[in-house]
Amino acid sequence: MKNILHIISSIQGKESHSIKLGKAIIEKIQNKYPGSNVDELNLVDVEIPHLSPEVLRTFFIPEDQLNEEEKKAIEFSNKAVKQLLAADIIVIGAPLYNFTIPSSLKAWIDHITRAGITFGYGENGPVGKVTGKKVYVAMSSGGVYSEGPGKANDFVVPYLKAFLGGLGMTDLTAFRAEGLKVQGYKDNAMQKAIESIQID
Repeated sequence: MKNILHIISSIQGKESHSIKLGKAIIEKIQNKYPGSNVDELNLVDVEIPHLSPEVLRTFFIPEDQLNEEEKKAIEFSNKAVKQLLAADIIVIGAPLYNFTIPSSLKAWIDHITRAGITFGYGENGPVGKVTGKKVYVAMSSGGVYSEGPGKANDFVVPYLKAFLGGLGMTDLTAFRAEGLKVQGYKDNAMQKAIESIQID
């Protein structure tokens, strides 16, 4: 049995290909690990706050010294970190918007980046503390970005791999529903993406 955290960042709702792909990944995980729990965090529904000077400041104040206003300001970040640390497997829905991830997903990333909690500093620089987890990325895109001329403009998978790896989550696999707006690709794009799912 595994604890699965499903991060949703698409604004497309029921029409979202990244959500459909993410759920297909979770279904295969549950087939491999019966009885696994799923904790879903829809970043669109919760209207995740972007970092502000007030929130950032609370990251560096000891918890027992926070006043009531500061406790409220750091509440989402604390919850997001707790969800992350409790998960064995993280499934991240990441549609490509304007060559990169949705702003809500970037905001989530900013909230889970906590010195002394999710990363620390060693003799050679930052060291990730979120280890022993498997990450699956469910990426969707209208064009083709895994190969060809579009590959240079994929700032989704390379970014997530680099950033999450920096927090210690180095075991990352991406599945792509791509070419969703391209003739010759779109008719079979989702089926091909789902068929490509292999759970380690």
